[in-house]
Amino acid sequence: MGYRVIQWATGAMGKTCLRGVIDHPDLELVGLKVYNPKKVGADAGDIARRDPTGIKAVMDIEDILKLDADVVIHAPRITPPAGSHDGDIQRLLASGKNVISINGHTWPQHWGGDHFKAFEDACKEGGTSLLGAGLNPGWAMEKMAAAATGLCTQLDHVKVSETVLCNSIPSPEYIFDVLGFGSTPGAVDPNDPDWPPAQMLNVMFTEVVAQMVHRLGRPLDRVQTAHEMFAAETDVPTAAGTIPAGTVSHTGWRWLGVSEGKTLVTLAIDWMMDDTHLQNPDESLWKVEISGVPDIRIRLDMTKPDHIQARTHAEQFGVAGSVLNSIPLVCVAPPGVVEAPGITLHHKHFK
Repeated sequence: MGYRVIQWATGAMGKTCLRGVIDHPDLELVGLKVYNPKKVGADAGDIARRDPTGIKAVMDIEDILKLDADVVIHAPRITPPAGSHDGDIQRLLASGKNVISINGHTWPQHWGGDHFKAFEDACKEGGTSLLGAGLNPGWAMEKMAAAATGLCTQLDHVKVSETVLCNSIPSPEYIFDVLGFGSTPGAVDPNDPDWPPAQMLNVMFTEVVAQMVHRLGRPLDRVQTAHEMFAAETDVPTAAGTIPAGTVSHTGWRWLGVSEGKTLVTLAIDWMMDDTHLQNPDESLWKVEISGVPDIRIRLDMTKPDHIQARTHAEQFGVAGSVLNSIPLVCVAPPGVVEAPGITLHHKHFK
């Protein structure tokens, strides 16, 4: 057997990663952390709808820390405030386990000071590495857009746009409390750094933009926001509940990386419950737009193959693929936060 893996959390994304670990011939599941007391003691195979594994779910981090593992796939649901999971990640690193995070941690170097030092110290103590992986953050800007800039002899601006319809997400807590849907425009300011959804997302995606500016070899003046909210014109039914007319049904998140007085990198994320406020209702999941010599335009979509009957979305498979294929990289990396990892390819076998 190859790498020994602990799966941390079994929400929609966590379960997709868990299935990937169980199904992979070179990965051995050795631990499972859950947040729901009803899952404690359940076999990981039952949770993942797979054959029994002999690995029982636990809630107590102490039970996880004492396990011998090469890597932890850290996949809890994001919740305000930003950094609420940092302590757990640092304890995992210090205990001798590499960590792959699907919720940012792609460039904590940006913050410097005690924030970054805490991760570096934990990695040093455990002889381990931390890697942020996934789709966004983790791939769209860091790999797809970054690779495309290598075609330019002159580069003026890089923009990555993500457009996602969120009406099938079933969790009211996540939709209304974490992402800010159903808020009253004017009652909250999306550019207020203390508004919980903005505070959480700003930390995650500021790192993405700052890292890209750094990798382009340019000085970073600042990362500024230009977030917008759009109200529903009528009541909008969703899996999480109805978005009342007049409340937020579309959030337009914007992070701008300013270098030498000009915007060099833009990350635009539109999460919405309907396409009323989209300029182009036919938007792809991602677009990369590079202004330079030459100009570059990339559109990318993901679809689930017809033979896959599971409710798992294509994007969830994509996150799991990004994570699983990063396991060999993080396990051989020198201790510390992995900087700007290269392109990770699919491998049927790791060893």
